[in-house]
Amino acid sequence: MKARAPYLAAMIIAMILGYGSRSYAEALPAFVAVHFGDALWASMVYFGIRVLWPAKAIVWPALIGMVFCFGIELSQLYQAEWINGIRSTLLGALVLGSGFVTVDLVRYTAGIALAAAADRWIIRKRIG
Repeated sequence: MKARAPYLAAMIIAMILGYGSRSYAEALPAFVAVHFGDALWASMVYFGIRVLWPAKAIVWPALIGMVFCFGIELSQLYQAEWINGIRSTLLGALVLGSGFVTVDLVRYTAGIALAAAADRWIIRKRIG
């Protein structure tokens, strides 16, 4: 559990910051309000994967996170009534999104890259 705790904390911080970037968007600079939510969501995914597999080399959670995030985004091209019903709920919208946006792929890449960099330089140093 000692190895997982920093990742769990980072995941929760990313969730809070991501929610804050959406809830207080009007008080933030436009660039932050538009782009940071998706990048923070992807970093939350990265840290969630690290909670599950803290001993894996950094490249694996980054790749798994990218596949997961890109998969969710590409799934938004599918617009059946049943899945749109799920997407219309708060949890469904947070997890599945609502519509495909190409720039989200860039945001996810940036979020995972920054999370992996933080993992490498900050979190890894603390746990040894």
